[in-house]
Amino acid sequence: MSTTIRSPRQKALVAFIVEKRKAAGLTQADVAKRLKRYQSFVATLESGQRRVDVIELMDLADVIGFDVREAIQRILSAKRA
Repeated sequence: MSTTIRSPRQKALVAFIVEKRKAAGLTQADVAKRLKRYQSFVATLESGQRRVDVIELMDLADVIGFDVREAIQRILSAKRA
């Protein structure tokens, strides 16, 4: 069994976040500044080195401009590990 950090659902979530960030024309540094975090925080999320918790997902949705429900739909459509 794979760990949740490398699961298809986690990968789908990360891909969704990166896709939405790029579509919004934002860099990792832009997102980090809006979150009042370091760029390395965003980089570790996007590289899959750490999981995104629900509060972080809500914060990312606010600063990038996506609907959390759309992110959840993407996760649900991914295969389970």
